[in-house]
Amino acid sequence: MLRRIAVLGLPLLAGLALALVLLTSPSGEPQAPRIKRAEPSGTRINYPVGQYPVLRLPDGERRVVHSLLNTAAPHAYGEYVWDDSGVPPGQVWIRVDLALQTISVFRAGHEIGSALILYGAKSKPTPPGVYPVLAKAEQHRSSLYDAEMPYMLRLTGDGIAIHASDVRPSAATHGCIGVPLQFARLLFAQVEPGDRVAIIAARQPPSSI
Repeated sequence: MLRRIAVLGLPLLAGLALALVLLTSPSGEPQAPRIKRAEPSGTRINYPVGQYPVLRLPDGERRVVHSLLNTAAPHAYGEYVWDDSGVPPGQVWIRVDLALQTISVFRAGHEIGSALILYGAKSKPTPPGVYPVLAKAEQHRSSLYDAEMPYMLRLTGDGIAIHASDVRPSAATHGCIGVPLQFARLLFAQVEPGDRVAIIAARQPPSSI
C-alpha cells in the first residue's frame, strides 16, 4: 500500500551504490573506498580477475562482485534494467540501498537487474539488515492494509516484503520495498525462499561521483 510523502528527487544511477565500494585489506580492516578498474563491454561492466570489488553487508558478510550492468542513464520512476544474458546459474541475492532508492539483483556475482524503489515512510520505516526470503506468492493481499501485493517476497514475520508497486514520485510504503510490476515479475522468477536480501540503511547520498 502506498502513502504519499516526500522522497529523494535526485538523479539516481543504476549501480551507483556499487561503483564506489568499501574494499577490505587482507587483515579484514576497512580501507578507503575507491573505484576499481573495470572494462565496459556492451551492456555489462566486467571487473578483472583478481580485482573483484567486495560489498560488505550489514551483518558483516562480504559478497564479491564480478560485473555490473552498464547503465549510464539515470533511472526514472517506474523504469528498470534487467539483463541476465550470459550470466551463469548461481546464488541469487538482492541489495537494497535506501539512500539511493535502488535495488540491485545479483546472480553468481553478476548484477542482473536494477530499479528505482519505494520504501517505508518515517512512520513505517523499512528496517535495514539482512533477511532471508521467508516465502513468495504471485498473488497476495495484505490483511493489515487491505492492499494487493503482487509478486510478493516476504522478508519478515510482521509483513515486510518486496512486491510490485506503482513506483512514482512523492510516494512511500508502510515499510515494504516497492518495485515496478515487470521488474517484480522477473525478480519473482529468480528468487527462492532462503535467498538473502541486504537492506542498507539510509544515509546522506553523495552529491557527485
